[in-house]
Amino acid sequence: MLDLFEIVRRAARSEAAVLIRGESGTGKEHIAKALHELSPRSNKGFNAINCATLTPELLASELFGHVKGAFTGAIRDRKGLFQTAHQGTIFLDEVAEIPLDIQARLLRVIQEQTFIPLGGTDPVSVDVRIISATHQSLREAVQQRRFRNDLMYRIRVVPIFIPRLAEREGDVEALTWYFIDEFNRQGHRQIEGIRRDAMELLLEHEWPGNVRELRNVIEYAFAIGEGPILEIGCMTPELRGEAPTPTQPFGQNHAERDQILDALARSNGRKSEAADLLGMSRSTLWRKMREHHLIT
Repeated sequence: MLDLFEIVRRAARSEAAVLIRGESGTGKEHIAKALHELSPRSNKGFNAINCATLTPELLASELFGHVKGAFTGAIRDRKGLFQTAHQGTIFLDEVAEIPLDIQARLLRVIQEQTFIPLGGTDPVSVDVRIISATHQSLREAVQQRRFRNDLMYRIRVVPIFIPRLAEREGDVEALTWYFIDEFNRQGHRQIEGIRRDAMELLLEHEWPGNVRELRNVIEYAFAIGEGPILEIGCMTPELRGEAPTPTQPFGQNHAERDQILDALARSNGRKSEAADLLGMSRSTLWRKMREHHLIT
């Protein structure tokens, strides 16, 4: 059986519509971006939209654009995501939430490669690759008459299922390095490696929050850690099984370390601000960080 990365690599080479299905946080948008970046369209735009977060009128306007006067507040012509993604890729997240009338317009874009902006009369030609995603079963949505059967087959030429992160052997380490590279590119701090015990902690975790939770853990480690190596001490308290107890006064040894970590996270690693939050001098904070092996 092909692994997920190989499926993505092969699917990226084609122009076929892709439907990504997986639980919340499994990394559906990361997969969509990878499909675009590995495709012949990578030098063109990638437009993403969450179809579950907008009213029907606003969703239609975002997708197809509108002309001046199309509705109250439309004071000028505006291009939609399909038009600005011309020759690129559009990512429709939570595609099952698209209302039926907009589904009909989407079907026309796929079949005829044209659409009419809201309030307009002239069709606009467009060349885009459509990648969609959902956490639901589209077949069930079709049976419930919430989703068009013809549209389902049009957008799921290549279906990709993303299992929970805990079920994806080998992906935790690969994704850890992916996120390290991502945060390195932001330039605030450069990480060259991760200690083995820290990596083992990541590999043993069950990741109920999936890829999103892993990304948050790496971002936390970047914020509160020191030096070029990620250590177990800069992993989140929850990951280390040492959840903080904020009702206990500062200074009780079993809570002190977590309170320092939380203060560093809230201050984005700035020691002076963290010391102020904890009500201590900067020199005292440094001393306590050494006592708790948070710096070497």
